[in-house]
Amino acid sequence: MTATDTPTAARKLPGARALRGGRVLYWWAELIAVLVYYVVYSAVRNHSNASSANAQANAYKLIDFEKWLHIYHEQPVHEWARDVRPLIIACNYFYGSLHFIVTIGAAIFLFRKFTNDYPRWRNTLAIATGMALIGFYSFPLMPPRLLPAQFGYIDTLAKDPTFWSFSSGAVSKLSNQFAAMPSVHCCWALWCACVLVPRLRRPWAKAAAALYPMLTVCVIVFTANHYFLDAVAGFTIFGLGYVLAGLVTRAGHDPEHEAQPAAA
Repeated sequence: MTATDTPTAARKLPGARALRGGRVLYWWAELIAVLVYYVVYSAVRNHSNASSANAQANAYKLIDFEKWLHIYHEQPVHEWARDVRPLIIACNYFYGSLHFIVTIGAAIFLFRKFTNDYPRWRNTLAIATGMALIGFYSFPLMPPRLLPAQFGYIDTLAKDPTFWSFSSGAVSKLSNQFAAMPSVHCCWALWCACVLVPRLRRPWAKAAAALYPMLTVCVIVFTANHYFLDAVAGFTIFGLGYVLAGLVTRAGHDPEHEAQPAAA
């Protein structure tokens, strides 16, 4: 996508990193590609004609299914967390910021330190995020915080606002509030863990990266932004994205070089 086929290109433009196999990546080209992709993704995600009635009906179906599976515990968990104000404020900041900060940091780390691994993981994230759009359009879902009051949920971002809130300002008008299934937060969190855990050296850093997806699941439920099955779906599209990326990614791989140990 942003790689060239000849290693000589590295001498023509600044910011180049040569990959195994001869291809070249440019950090600024990657940045432009990511920004364009995210703008297009956001436009498609937020341009939805899903009705509130349809999203609410789907929420009732999902809750019934979770009850059948005996995993519908979101309401008591949310009720407990929201009564611990420091915890819920921390969760609000976590939900609204780490989603981007950790993912961007992991991508930069991978590009700088493990450049040959970067193309497949970049493609994994792109494919999985694109697949989420299928869920948003085929199954618009009202998150717990928007359900009728008798369900016992509240919008924690509206009660204890942090940087932003879904319920006020431009965000409430531009964001597709029914884009909840699957949870992209959980998809990206698992991506970060799989990128970082095998490559970090310090044990505490590995442990923090490994815990990140589990903390994300807790946060999305504490803040009433998602159901447990949203997290399961988010992890699923990550797995599918990883498999598909392995089929289409060639940059960073040198089949002849990689076959030498086996031949020997």
